[in-house]
Amino acid sequence: MERGIFITFEGTDGSGKTTQIEILKTVLEKMGYNCIFTREPGGTLLGEELRKIILSKDFGNMLPETEAMLYAACRAQHVEEVIRPALKQGKVVLCDRYIDSSVAYQKYGRKLGSMVEKINEFAIHGTMPDKTFLLMLDPNKSKDRIVRELDRLESEPYEYHDRVYKGYEKIAEENPDRVVRIDGEKSIECIAEIIIEEVRKII
Repeated sequence: MERGIFITFEGTDGSGKTTQIEILKTVLEKMGYNCIFTREPGGTLLGEELRKIILSKDFGNMLPETEAMLYAACRAQHVEEVIRPALKQGKVVLCDRYIDSSVAYQKYGRKLGSMVEKINEFAIHGTMPDKTFLLMLDPNKSKDRIVRELDRLESEPYEYHDRVYKGYEKIAEENPDRVVRIDGEKSIECIAEIIIEEVRKII
């Protein structure tokens, strides 16, 4: 494999992304592929520190613009330090959230508009996923699946999460070749089958 494969997982909170990443990673490794798992915000030493700030309720007065730029800064470091080197080594990169999260949560959720895409294009320098799995779960049901204490973004009101949900729908509509939209209420096994079948098409 001359270049690795970049697969991202997106979706509303509590939709089961982490579970599906673990399943896919296990399947691919059994097939002989070298996989790495990473996440956003985070993925690097700097990114994990920024994650604490971004998600902390201590910063409830954070401006939407500040939030968007912190995510982009974290992503720039992530791409340069982790994602791009792994792809050059021919690895399969499985990432929990990426640029689509910023579009959904900041462009649509925070109503920041096109500036979100502009700063993220600068951050990633063309490093886009080969395939994105979008697990969709109604905002009313999302919080019920989260057993830990809600973070700053998860604690936002329903109206915000509804805008995020609709933002993800627009992302899927605008990127049909890359984004595979999956009903998050399907069984874990059913979702895994859909994902594995799609991945087989690109490996």
